[in-house]
Amino acid sequence: MSTKRSTPDFFLIIVTLSLLTIGLIMVYSASAVWATYKFDDSFFFAKRQMLFAGLGVVAMFIIMNIDYWTWRTWAKVIIIVCFVMLIMVLIPGVGLVRNGSQSWIGVGAFSIQPSEFMKFAMIAFLAKFLSENQKKITSFKKGLMPSLGIVFLAFGIIMLQPDLGTGTVLVGTCVVMIFVAGAKISHFVGLGLIGVAGFVGLVLSAPYRIKRITSFLDPWEDPLGSGFQIIQSLYAIGPGGLLGLGLGQSRQKFFYLPEPQTDFIFAILAEELGFIGGSLILLLFSLLLWRGIRIALGAPDLYGSFLALGIISMVAIQVMINIGVVTGLMPVTGITLPFLSYGGSSLTLMLAAVGVLLNVSRYSRY
Repeated sequence: MSTKRSTPDFFLIIVTLSLLTIGLIMVYSASAVWATYKFDDSFFFAKRQMLFAGLGVVAMFIIMNIDYWTWRTWAKVIIIVCFVMLIMVLIPGVGLVRNGSQSWIGVGAFSIQPSEFMKFAMIAFLAKFLSENQKKITSFKKGLMPSLGIVFLAFGIIMLQPDLGTGTVLVGTCVVMIFVAGAKISHFVGLGLIGVAGFVGLVLSAPYRIKRITSFLDPWEDPLGSGFQIIQSLYAIGPGGLLGLGLGQSRQKFFYLPEPQTDFIFAILAEELGFIGGSLILLLFSLLLWRGIRIALGAPDLYGSFLALGIISMVAIQVMINIGVVTGLMPVTGITLPFLSYGGSSLTLMLAAVGVLLNVSRYSRY
């Protein structure tokens, strides 16, 4: 690995901080009504988001200066700790239940979501495995199965919470990494068919998931039940038009769209800032993806390439799923929009992951 350190990718920092700033503004705008009603403080969610944003930015700049090979050295320890935390979540009295999912551990007045940190832990571990065993990845037994085995173990534990959204991002990110590492397409086709069958089984095993699929196909079949969120989301996006109703002027945040500061924040953004505002967000995410891919391609070693690829794939997949859900292109699943949605664990993890990406950029040749 090259020992010559250059400045980090300044463009990536600007794009990240731009998304974060817009996110802080939109969290306040989307949550002010609900926060006033529930906590008698319009800034309740905004203040907490600013706290986590501050912690995340500090973490990003600190991690930016930590040699990314450190994550290779500690990858096994980190993933073991995350597995322990995932199991702790399932213990009655330890794990907190929110919206039907037991995915959080209480820490004082706050809570953390271990599955969010498992995403980065899995990326760091898989990058280590693939960089050391790339020649074996074409072998089903020696390369593909060991790498996918630990991924699906984590997915299985996450599904016990259950949290299909986070589990999907985890698996999707790892599949991208394994595919780029050189796994055979024929193996993916076979496993893909098994995966589709497994996904159908997961859907059929839980009535609420069946309702989400049917509401995706025809939300008006149950407009006050399973189709409620997507209908209200479309009611927000539609009136936004080209320029939007104006910042702070959303109508759907007045108790129509449930907790609009979280998974459906893009709908409020589109309602208030219109097509132009929504397009700006998509442009910023596209620039983030472009810089991430450049960093991955220019990394001085395989570990750096796989690490950068995993991080940028995680962000891209999460963005596609979230906006797909909000616009009615995908079934509803609980997943945040990176850097914009309210959520401490998700925001902190994403900013810390960008810090790792920035460190790789200091060695990247591009």
